[in-house]
Amino acid sequence: MKRAEVHSKRELGEYEDVEHNKVNAKEDRHFVTALARGLQVLQCFASGEERLGNQELSERCALPKSTVTRLTYTLTKLGFLHHVAESGRYRLGMATLTLGGTTLSRLDAKEVSRPLMQQLANDTGCLIALGMRDGMSMLYVETCRSDSIVTIRLNIGSRIPLATSAMGRAYLAAAKPGARRGLEERIRTLDMAGWPRIEQGIRQAVEDIDRHGCCSSFGDWRGEVSAIASPLRVGKGMPLMVLSAAGPRSMPPEVFMQEVRPQLLDTVHAIERHFRKTN
Repeated sequence: MKRAEVHSKRELGEYEDVEHNKVNAKEDRHFVTALARGLQVLQCFASGEERLGNQELSERCALPKSTVTRLTYTLTKLGFLHHVAESGRYRLGMATLTLGGTTLSRLDAKEVSRPLMQQLANDTGCLIALGMRDGMSMLYVETCRSDSIVTIRLNIGSRIPLATSAMGRAYLAAAKPGARRGLEERIRTLDMAGWPRIEQGIRQAVEDIDRHGCCSSFGDWRGEVSAIASPLRVGKGMPLMVLSAAGPRSMPPEVFMQEVRPQLLDTVHAIERHFRKTN
């Protein structure tokens, strides 16, 4: 057994358990070996923060490197791993957020953003949310509220539409042109009748991001919800995220654009500055 495969007595025990399961698996016709190997690769990222290459994964999983290369390629395509091009290594992808809270609780972006988001919520009375794209939706990975009454009942794990929400529009506006075109084609296919209106909203979002630093959705997603959102870029190897401020339609658009927008942008810039210093 290679030293890299065993780093402690605890890991030795885990390794022995895996080997025992492998023996039993040979006698179980219902056991899917390929699935087990994929999960074994994901388990190597125990802390949720590690960045590992195929060779390290091969050693930790006791699998041929060629097998691990195919597994990491597939897991990356599905969003469970993210390939960091600069280093050639992998880290856990956003799809792992749907598997439980461990990875979510360890995201640096969430930990850094939360106190700033809470201050923004206190200052504006809005629901402040940090989101990432998951398929054709935006997934809330953090939310903050003030003590004021906010009727919007969205929390961590909530999903909102990519095409019509302020958060989704901000993501599309900030995405690379090729990626945006691909997503727009999927949106158009899913809603052919509504596409002209949706396309107009996306085009307006692109202009608004350039001009104002944020885009809006005043009742376009839900009639009772108004929101503005700005893209958040936290550094190399991390996915594009979006910070949004939402409130009831009783809050006029002028309040969002004149009062909330400057504070939202200040918060975005503060988070980005932190990551520029640490990258």
